[in-house]
This record gives sequence, C-alpha cells and structure tokens, in this order.
Amino acid sequence: MNTLSPCCAAYIAGLVDADGTITLTRKHINENRHPVISISNTDRRLLEYVLKNVGAGKITAKRTVSKNHRPSFVFAIYNRQAIDLIRQLQPFLRTYKAARAELILNDCRALTPRNSKYNKEMLLARRCFEERVLAIKPSDQAH
Repeated sequence: MNTLSPCCAAYIAGLVDADGTITLTRKHINENRHPVISISNTDRRLLEYVLKNVGAGKITAKRTVSKNHRPSFVFAIYNRQAIDLIRQLQPFLRTYKAARAELILNDCRALTPRNSKYNKEMLLARRCFEERVLAIKPSDQAH
C-alpha cells in the first residue's frame, strides 16, 4: 500500500465521492462485514491510475447487462488495506461517504478481534457498528 500525495488522495477521494462507495460487505452470508472501497467506471485507464497509485486492490470487469451498455470496470480494495486507504482519503471526502469513513476509522479495528473470535457482547457491538455504518445514506448529508 502506497502513501498518496495530498493531490492524488484528493483526486481519488473525488472519484470515490462521484463513482464509488465506502461500505461494509461480506463474501459469505454468515460472515461479519468488512470494509471495502470501490470505484466503478467505463474507463479502465482511470482505474489503472488508481491501482498504480494506491499500490493495492484489484480491477474486475462488470457484467454487461444490455448490448447498449458500454463495458465497465470496478476497482476494489478490502479489509485493512481499505482502512489504510480510507485514512488517506477521509480529509478530502465531501459526501455522506465522509461520515462512513469516519465511523469505520474510529470503530472498525477496535470491534474486530485479530483472531476473529467474538463473544456475545463483542458480536452485538460489531452488529451495531455495521448497522450504524450502513444507515448512513446520501440523504443524511447536511446542506
């Protein structure tokens, strides 16, 4: 994972604000959710710029639903690498994603035991954290 210049971090934060997401997701239904940053775009070169500068993550092709749609791609980064990237982007985020970023930075690591062994109290706290993050939606931003 690279350290971004302020200019590059601001640019990538703009991409996240416009065409991306900061959220918690899970790969399997019974798992806890984990942080992810993703950016969707039809210009793969733009996402390659992000990948090169971030130094982590991956680009995948999205399935084209209609023959009228152009092919599109997604840059995504997960878990601790996502948290590290959120830390660098957070000062430059301007949408509701800034509130999600702040909550993830403040609470995610403290609510995730390194061995992934949760007692009932820890699991409840983790579920509440996930609900708080996912409850932050575009309509929540101040005008």
